[in-house]
Order: sequence, then structure tokens, then C-alpha cells
Amino acid sequence: MAHIWPIGGGKGGTGKSFLTGNLGILLAKNGYRTLLVDIDFGTANLHTVLGIPHPETSISDFINKKVGTLEETVVTTAIPNLYFISSALNSLDITNIVHEQKMRLLRSITKLPYEYILLDLGAGTSFNTIDFFMISNSGILVTTAEPTSIENIYRLIRSVYIRRIRQELKVHNFRVLAEEAKTRDSRATEQNPEILLYIIKEIDPERGRVVEQSLRGFEFKLVLNQLRKQDDPNIGALICKIIERHLGLKIHFIGNISFDDHVHSSICKKMPFLHIYPYTQTASDIRRCYENMVSLKETQLCIHGVAE
Repeated sequence: MAHIWPIGGGKGGTGKSFLTGNLGILLAKNGYRTLLVDIDFGTANLHTVLGIPHPETSISDFINKKVGTLEETVVTTAIPNLYFISSALNSLDITNIVHEQKMRLLRSITKLPYEYILLDLGAGTSFNTIDFFMISNSGILVTTAEPTSIENIYRLIRSVYIRRIRQELKVHNFRVLAEEAKTRDSRATEQNPEILLYIIKEIDPERGRVVEQSLRGFEFKLVLNQLRKQDDPNIGALICKIIERHLGLKIHFIGNISFDDHVHSSICKKMPFLHIYPYTQTASDIRRCYENMVSLKETQLCIHGVAE
């Protein structure tokens, strides 16, 4: 089964596509059969980060049943072991993908024959974005040191938290329990999901324990991108501590990636950053983040007694 890494962030411009592309390149160069999937349906640009011309197929070909399998939309890249599914040629209405189409796509992604599958998600906290982020328990969050970006990361995680509660309790049970919880404590709303879950556990301990156990399964990772000299290098680790303290969700800080004007240059040249600027500090930062992610994955496999 593939290791699926959804890569998201609450705000546009944080570098999700940049990180997805370069992590994919490193995985492929280290011998892993890797697939990158552009799930940013409205503003796809992962192909530009990778330096890939517009491919002839797109993920919308699968969604609209122009092809029979998702595998038929995969294109090869110039990098051995690296494959790609684009959203660059998607039809305009794909941003309004319906539930049945989304579930078909989610199921198909999990069945693809690759060692690693990285999903480049769109910004925001829509149900569709959240559901793709929750395709695995190993989502990667990308933020910058800007307060707006950090706030949006918290909103994204809070949305994931409440979405998981809804899924575990089912729609009817969630509504009943949520209404009862609010009568007991006015703060028990979706804006305060940790309080909501606490009251739900009081009302229905058995269901509450199931939800809590499910939430503990998340092992998110956080990358702080575009770190500038004046920024606090410890802010990423601090964000993880705050989220764990307030929501009880485990988030591993993977590392900082330095701001570099060469990133802009690589995108304008439509060439992968690691290929043309491999000796910069930013390239070293990306490689360090990659090493931390792979090391963490191996550690988690050992903890859970899973052999590769």
C-alpha cells in the first residue's frame, strides 16, 4: 500500500506546490516509485513547479469518465521514478465536484500502484479539501511565519478535527449530540471542537471514546516555509505545541525552509528548484525536511510493528 502524503495549508501562496514538487523529486531520486497528484482543481500549478508542459490528460478526464481508470491520466516525467497527474486542463466546473465523484476519486487514489503518493491540495477549508487532506493520517501542513498564514493553519486543523467528529458520529448522531452539548455548555460549538468533544464524552462516553481514539490516529507534520532572517526560527515548533495543547492532536515539526528569491526564478524558468539551485540554503533545508519526514515514517512503522 502506498504512503499517501496530502500537503495542505489554509492560505494560498505558502508554497504547497513548491514543497510537493521538490519532495517528490527527492523521493524519486532515492529510488521510490512516486506519484504527484495536483488536487488544486481551481488554480493548478504543480506542473509549472516541476517544469512539465501541459499534459494531454487531466484528472477531470477521470472524474468526467472520459477514461475508465485514474491510472490512465498518469504521465511520466523526465525524472526516473517520478509520475504526475495534472489538473491544469480541468474543466471549469470541476471545482464543484460532487460527493459521488469525490469518493470515487479518493478510492482510486488509494489503489494506485506507487510507493509514495503526494497530493497537492488547494487552499482553504472546504469539505472537499478537508476530505482529501484526511485521505491518510499523515498530512503535511505548510505555513509561513505570517500571522494570517498561521491563523489559517489553525482553522484548517480545527476543520479536520470537527470533520472527523462528524464522520465518526454520523450526521444524525452528531446533530443530536452537538445540540445537547450546547445546552450544557454554550462554548461547545464547532468553533471550540475540543470543548464540544469533552461534553460529547460526558453525554455518550462510548461514542466519545471512539471519536477520541480516531483523532489520536492523526500524525500531522508541519513545515514552516519562506523563513526570513527576521523571523523566529522556533515559531514552527511553538505552533505544534499550541495545537497539541488545545486540540490534543500530535503534530511533528519537520523544519524551516529559508526564503530565497531563486524560488521565484525557478518558477519563471519552469524548472525544478532542486535541479538548478541545488547548493543553496533553501535546497539544503528541503533535503533536511525530506530526511526528517522519511525518518519519522520509519519510526512510526517500527512503533506500530509494520515491516516495510
